[in-house]
Amino acid sequence: MENSGDSSKKGLEGTGLDLPPNKHGNLKSASSDQNLKDILLHIKSSKSPTVINYGASWCGVCSQILPAFCRLSNHFPKLSFVYADIDECPETTLHIRYTPTFHFYRDGERVDEMFGAGEERLHDRLWLHS
Repeated sequence: MENSGDSSKKGLEGTGLDLPPNKHGNLKSASSDQNLKDILLHIKSSKSPTVINYGASWCGVCSQILPAFCRLSNHFPKLSFVYADIDECPETTLHIRYTPTFHFYRDGERVDEMFGAGEERLHDRLWLHS
């Protein structure tokens, strides 16, 4: 891996994309396996509705949907949004076979899954789970 000045940036910052700001503080990124484990534990205990976007910085489709994911976090303040880069959380994302994958949680349990992009599809799923 080439050592550029941005190599220390992880999660959403590490994508290098110009992402819309999150207004409600309901958007987090998991930048390590332990970080993602902590987030998943919090989802189980808090029972707040959550969506996790599993993506990768090298994935073109992920880069297309990520700005929309961030923008949508502003439209659904009651939902928690999490971005997890599969390369930064390799152990906890072994089950992810396709990027992007979205997992939807309600009452601490995963209740839905969506593969691929499509801002309208994602918006409808978020509306359904909010």
